Amino acid sequence: MYERKILPYLNCGLDLVGEVLYGKWKIRILWFIHEGNKRPSELQRKIPDATRRVLNMQLKELENHELITRQIFAVMPPKVEYNLTDFGRSLIPLIHAIGLWGDEHQEQLKKVILKQFPQVPMELEE
Repeated sequence: MYERKILPYLNCGLDLVGEVLYGKWKIRILWFIHEGNKRPSELQRKIPDATRRVLNMQLKELENHELITRQIFAVMPPKVEYNLTDFGRSLIPLIHAIGLWGDEHQEQLKKVILKQFPQVPMELEE
């Protein structure tokens, strides 16, 4: 297991939020759990680009940061569900606002992101 050796910068709120939320899928994971997708297999279907390993790592990090809890049911086969903590639920309005901003600026964001991929056909850019 990877162990961090360098203490992260924790000088301001943005440093703290970044330390907790940076990760390609973390914001989406929190949103999907908020929407009721609580099982790892449900999250995997919602985020098919995330490998099972990465998804599990990010779920573990969110659990370590006390944004979600994991509940294990004693059944066969084993069943696991994730739920937002009160601390995690406090992020939902912020995630919602970020999503609205993304919707509002969707065309410009797509344009600047797709510039990085010159092989993308022009019709996908519009």
